[in-house]
Amino acid sequence: MALIDTHTHLDFPDFDADRQTVLANCRAMGVQRLVVLGVYQRNWQRVWDLVQSDAGLYAAFGLHPVFLDEHRPEHLTELGDWLTRLKGHRQVCAVGEIGLDYYLEALDRERQQVLFEAQLQLADDFKLPVLLHVRRSHAQVIATLKRYTLQRSGIIHAFAGSREEAREYIKLGFKLGLGGAATWPQALRMHRVIADLPLDSVVLETDAPDMPPSMYPNQRNSPEHLPDICRVVADLMGVRADDLADASTRNACELFNWESAATPIAG
Repeated sequence: MALIDTHTHLDFPDFDADRQTVLANCRAMGVQRLVVLGVYQRNWQRVWDLVQSDAGLYAAFGLHPVFLDEHRPEHLTELGDWLTRLKGHRQVCAVGEIGLDYYLEALDRERQQVLFEAQLQLADDFKLPVLLHVRRSHAQVIATLKRYTLQRSGIIHAFAGSREEAREYIKLGFKLGLGGAATWPQALRMHRVIADLPLDSVVLETDAPDMPPSMYPNQRNSPEHLPDICRVVADLMGVRADDLADASTRNACELFNWESAATPIAG
């Protein structure tokens, strides 16, 4: 089973004690490539240093809406500078994690929107896909994406929307990221939506160290858990785990313009 984890925060301090062991275990389990996402200006260098240490890691840079109060106008300029400096590098794959979060009421929606649109424009300018955080904001995100008509699409991270929202994203060319949240037995609404998703619309992810699957409750999530997540999601979709793994890997390679998933993680 060859897998790609399309959403991790492997640079977070949670992994400082055993990051190389985690990567070695991933290799043994068939998790060949991992995307590591920046969330604020102060972790971009840490993300890039980590990615440069391992040929199977890929970086995305962005300003996450949850950290809105930390972001400064000059950080958008710096994001553009990072993307300019690394343009065309094989290990830069997207702009993200960006998006809109309407769950946390303290986050100013207008400021979020301005930041979101500025980063969508950067992604379009640099012809990169986007990795989107969408929490209780599907309608606004869909409306914004319809206005922007990006050259490349992206992934709706941790998708937990309705059938109708799934259809809208798919029509816009986006993939739906499925991870640990889908494995919890109480997520019945999500299970009904997942059962109807076409294989060519989904990619697998962990969001490690966050959003642990039901098999590993109350502990650090890890890209090592991706094969187990794959098996549960495959059951929900009524397909073989190997078929879901193949489809997810194929979809990720298509999105990121990777030739194949044959390149293993190099230590």
